[in-house]
Amino acid sequence: MSASSSRAEFCPHFQKAIEVVGKRWSGTILRALMEGPRRFSQIRAHVTDISDRALSMRLKELEAEGLVMRRVEPTTPVSVSYELTDKGGSLERAIAEVERWAEEWVAPAAPEPKDHDRARAKGA
Repeated sequence: MSASSSRAEFCPHFQKAIEVVGKRWSGTILRALMEGPRRFSQIRAHVTDISDRALSMRLKELEAEGLVMRRVEPTTPVSVSYELTDKGGSLERAIAEVERWAEEWVAPAAPEPKDHDRARAKGA
């Protein structure tokens, strides 16, 4: 079987699903929301190395895909939270399996060196 014929056999639904949940930070955002509704700052605390702008963009994308719902409470001040829809919640088993796989097979990322550590390394 040639590479081009095997590639054509992939289901377009599978391809789209991988593109959506495999986008940087999307899986981690979904994982954070599996614990229940979260405010923006609570999600950001779970997702390392993401800017507010990038988190906002990912949440909008996940909302557009029907995986996340944005809930605005008309309080003073206004309270905004995010939660999984039924569609998003249906990913829980798949995400849990990826998490189990990662615990066994993926080494934790090394922490980024701080600016002062980089400067010290250059001077050494």
